[in-house]
Amino acid sequence: MTDKLAWIDEELKTLKETGFYNNIPTMDSAQGPSVIINGKQVLNFCANNYLGLANHPRLVKAATEAMQKYGVGPGAVRSIAGTMDLHIQLEKRMAAFKRVEDAITFQSGFTANGATIPALVGKEDAIFSDELNHASIIDGSRLSGAKIHRFKHTDVADFERVVQEAQGTYRRGLMITDGVFSMDGDYAPLDKLVEVAKKYDLMTMVDDAHGEGVLGEGGRGIVDHFKLHGQVDVEVGTFSKAFGVVGGVVAGNAKIVEWLRQRGRPFLFSSAVTVPDVAACLASVDLLEESTELVDRLWANARFFQKEMRNLGFDTGLTQTPITPVMLGDVQLAREFSRKLFDEGIFAGALGFPTVPKGKARIRVMISAAHSQDQLEQALDAFERVGKQLGKGA
Repeated sequence: MTDKLAWIDEELKTLKETGFYNNIPTMDSAQGPSVIINGKQVLNFCANNYLGLANHPRLVKAATEAMQKYGVGPGAVRSIAGTMDLHIQLEKRMAAFKRVEDAITFQSGFTANGATIPALVGKEDAIFSDELNHASIIDGSRLSGAKIHRFKHTDVADFERVVQEAQGTYRRGLMITDGVFSMDGDYAPLDKLVEVAKKYDLMTMVDDAHGEGVLGEGGRGIVDHFKLHGQVDVEVGTFSKAFGVVGGVVAGNAKIVEWLRQRGRPFLFSSAVTVPDVAACLASVDLLEESTELVDRLWANARFFQKEMRNLGFDTGLTQTPITPVMLGDVQLAREFSRKLFDEGIFAGALGFPTVPKGKARIRVMISAAHSQDQLEQALDAFERVGKQLGKGA
């Protein structure tokens, strides 16, 4: 009898031989600027924990107190019996924070995209999507059945060209872009994209997973950054990055939010976010509304680190945000660089294909407001030493 899964062994073998096999690290500590991985204390430059909220005492306290009152799990999907007043509070707070008409929460940013795109467009419709959009946008677009038209990355002229070529072939059109692109750290020219979308009467949608807590006044995101309130129909966000918890949110036009409560499949067919997570998210909103201190510190840390890395001769790519790609090109080199950094006490992961295009492997350094000046300088020293060993940098 043949092994019907032998093909998986061959594929895994190829991944290991070519350096694309993903060895998943395991932490033995709370998420923070310093973590314990496999028993070793290292400085953490891998997490999306932009504001250092993942282990913030106020979030922990809020989650604990909520569990004492509500328990842990919601016990049902939102539309049957799983909606608690905490969920409603969070949605109202997020709508106010984002300065939009309404908001709805999901289990993750990924499911938020999977819910929203198929609810807005179908087989008779068209999606105009940046070629480097996140996997959740790609999957949500495929689920919708709509015709997908890709335009060159952040290229407004190419976006308009693609829309013009598609004229007369669809019923409804939807423009989708990431706000901040997580691999390169650049952000979409959203103001110009929206201008073109208005010209052709397209719905507009931005996935602001890496923009919330980072861009805009007090971390309100890319729509706030460009002062486009009321001009973007859908803002998708996540609570798993700057907010330090887990969950997704769709904020924007009240009609769309109401429609998602009726037709967003992850909302209708998967249980609600758990009590401690919702309570912790509310505590994150409190912190962001009270002060811009954490966002300001994040940007100060990013500016310092990126300037010093360039002074050391490293290529930090296209970044416009605290995401700091250290461009190395070869995936084997990137993985070796990452291993040597770990030996130096720095946890900074290597990224290669299919996460990034072939030939554009890198170390992606994720800066946090929680990093101290000493920790940033320790990381810079380690990059300098490893760079000299491997022939990179100055």
